[in-house]
Amino acid sequence: MARQVLRRTFRAAAALLLVTAVVFTLLHLSGDPAYVLLAPEATAEQRAMFRARYGLDQPLPVQYVRYLAQVVQGDFGQSLSFQAPALGVALQRLPATLELTLAAMVLAVAVSIPAAVLAARWRGTLFDRLMMGITLVGQSVPTFWLGMMMIMVVAVHFRLLPASGRGGWAHLVMPAVALALWLMALLARVTRSEVLEALEQDYVRTARAKGLTERAVAGRHALKNALLPIVTVLGLQFGGLLGGAVMTETVFAWPGVGTMILDAILKKDFPVVLAGVMVVAIGFIIVNLALDLLYAVLDPRIRRA
Repeated sequence: MARQVLRRTFRAAAALLLVTAVVFTLLHLSGDPAYVLLAPEATAEQRAMFRARYGLDQPLPVQYVRYLAQVVQGDFGQSLSFQAPALGVALQRLPATLELTLAAMVLAVAVSIPAAVLAARWRGTLFDRLMMGITLVGQSVPTFWLGMMMIMVVAVHFRLLPASGRGGWAHLVMPAVALALWLMALLARVTRSEVLEALEQDYVRTARAKGLTERAVAGRHALKNALLPIVTVLGLQFGGLLGGAVMTETVFAWPGVGTMILDAILKKDFPVVLAGVMVVAIGFIIVNLALDLLYAVLDPRIRRA
């Protein structure tokens, strides 16, 4: 078990290194921050001093190696626009993104799994066909379009919820629903498929022969043995939720890491972009490492291997 965790940790470190290399290269190919952050009337000497101050006049490989050396020491650089540590800027926005992402995940799990179990129990009924149709629509609707429609209808027309910003639970409802819809649809389809397969197994027939109700058979036996693929989907889609949060935060003006990264890209604030990407990537890696450990808890065969 310890060897497996160590191997996963090394793979995670390699993935993190690759992510930073790709993002670092793309950012530095996108333009010169000196022309964005300095006034249009700035002289060539002032621009040169700006580049020298932040090390932007060095060759790209030298800049990258220097950046990695700073990161190892916990220094993610100084924000070019906020004049503050880039990691601090990213961490200030992290709670808002985690709040939105976790709310969307909890909502998706709470709605999709019970509905999928019922659809599997009532296979071929109107409820089953209706749910499959809804999930198809849910996987087809773009998050940004759904967000804008919700703002127009719920916030502007009916004035039921605030259109943007972060505050109480009322501000969280629409962004969480918009972000959760795609995961909700995917999770419902996967859960239904896995539960249907489990309902055909011999142990389920044995449970029925013992006189257990269909509710107990589906919930206690079929769903329990279908958890591993469901957990896998949740782990893989956590990164998708973080990525989707960028668009959702932009539509609803949610002050999270996504809007911070987008603003930093427009301002050519490379340290903040890299710090934000690192925070998101580390969060994704930690979740997947935790899921690897959860697999061993859910399936003893993995633990023995």
